[in-house]
Amino acid sequence: MDQHNFSSLSEFVLLGFPNVGHIRGWLFVLLLLAYLFTIGGNMLIFLVIRLDATLHKPMYHFVSVLSFLELWYTATTIPKMLANLLSEKKTISFAGCLLQTYFFHSLGASECYLLTAMAYDRYLAICRPLHYPSIMTTTLCVKMAAGCWTCGFLCPISEVILVSQLPFCNYNEIPHIFCDFPPLLSLACKDTSTNVLVDFAVNAFIILITFLFIMTSYGRIIGAVLKIKTAAGRRKAFSTCASHLIVVLIFFGSIIFMYVRLKKSYSLTLDRTLAVVYSVLTPLANPIIYSLRNKELIQAIKRTIFKKGEKASPAHH
Repeated sequence: MDQHNFSSLSEFVLLGFPNVGHIRGWLFVLLLLAYLFTIGGNMLIFLVIRLDATLHKPMYHFVSVLSFLELWYTATTIPKMLANLLSEKKTISFAGCLLQTYFFHSLGASECYLLTAMAYDRYLAICRPLHYPSIMTTTLCVKMAAGCWTCGFLCPISEVILVSQLPFCNYNEIPHIFCDFPPLLSLACKDTSTNVLVDFAVNAFIILITFLFIMTSYGRIIGAVLKIKTAAGRRKAFSTCASHLIVVLIFFGSIIFMYVRLKKSYSLTLDRTLAVVYSVLTPLANPIIYSLRNKELIQAIKRTIFKKGEKASPAHH
């Protein structure tokens, strides 16, 4: 039994998107385009915020950290998804599977904390504008961002250790598009109720607590915005955080349904669909939402791209 378990632990088969048949090529092209846009968009936002002095403000500091995080968050899963769409052999080593699960969850947890920090920043800016500059200093921004990353990378350690000690039977096909705790637990050939309970406790703490903080911040923001007497003032105040709220609702909506549950799985098709939402669509939406809804960022992107032209133009006057 031990010897068999050892041999079955060497690798898993990721089933990915089953029954796609003739549209496999189109799926690959769509996923590749989404990945390239995600990388390009988030890289552009990160670099523009770092290079443009007018964007060296707390809100944009957090947006740049989020863009940087999205680059790594997508890199943990999408390249392997793309490779599996082209390859007949869709294997991943046991260690590789655990590493993918760990980094995906640690970066996902970091994003939960970061979105909470961004909501707190918007709350201070709108509800306590006079105290905002003295509270939200550069030092505090850096400490908050570092705290988000540190807490995020510590969170999934207990879950990964528990999964690594499970015995796996001869069936090694993971019915998912990447390695994750729920599909891995469904392959174990022993009772996994302890794992499910630990997963639920960790995920509920990270996801629900951060989501509660974010919604509380936005409740207070909306309350403050409604007190502004002019319609233009209300519009301007709310537009700074409406984009952030859209990202929050899409991201948290899908991960709450996927991870805050006491069942291993509801439906494999639903799990795969939700996985595409939070692993592909949310990182893809971030650069679109943050750039298209933010005039200051659009102007900074134009300034950065056409800087040479602007420097040359005074010579013509």
